Amino acid sequence: MIRLHINIDHVATIRNARGTVYPDPVTAAALCELAGADGITAHLREDRRHIKDDDIVRLRSALTTMLNLEMGATDEMMAIAERVGPDVVTLVPERRAELTTEGGLDVQLTRPAVEKVARMCQTRKIKLSLFIAPDDAHVRLSRELGASQVEFHTGEYCHKQGADRAAELERLKRAATLARELGLEVAAGHGLTRFNVLDIAAIPEIEELNIGHSVIADAVLVGLDRAVRDLRAAIERGLSRRSLRG
Repeated sequence: MIRLHINIDHVATIRNARGTVYPDPVTAAALCELAGADGITAHLREDRRHIKDDDIVRLRSALTTMLNLEMGATDEMMAIAERVGPDVVTLVPERRAELTTEGGLDVQLTRPAVEKVARMCQTRKIKLSLFIAPDDAHVRLSRELGASQVEFHTGEYCHKQGADRAAELERLKRAATLARELGLEVAAGHGLTRFNVLDIAAIPEIEELNIGHSVIADAVLVGLDRAVRDLRAAIERGLSRRSLRG
């Protein structure tokens, strides 16, 4: 079984485009849970371009599954996480000019900030996940810094084709194997769709997927319930490949 967490950021993107109160990301999160999501992911950015502070507070109160708060390793975000108490904090890199997260967190460069957040998470009993590239050095350092989980950035895999994609998939597999050997839980996300998720779901060490944009895009056409269920079905097809390979 792979945990499926739906990122509801882009429901807020649609809401904010017109400055309305709809569509409500908290209502969307409830629909995702009813459709079988194991958790909800939301990225509270420094510029608040989609998810707002109040959304996080309301999600914390409303969810029946779990809340994964994606955030930068800043004092402001750490204070919010400490106050709200999400089930998981996932530290991600963040640049104001980017359209979406462009790569994994440089754990070495941000080490002092990560250590600070890690101490807070330990005190508050919040699970810490680091969103990183499938790089051996970053995996090892994530473990050293006290993370319970690494989430591998799958953007490179999703954007490439043919032999280049196959090479990136092998890189993800090697990193996942190392992470598991080090006692880390293994998650993956970014750019995944119901079409390209199968090979990622087939990696034996993958325990969790965080997927958002493609689900909301599908929901525009077929509705949120079906979009989540279709994605879950695709993940199950990927899981079936594990047993075939075994």
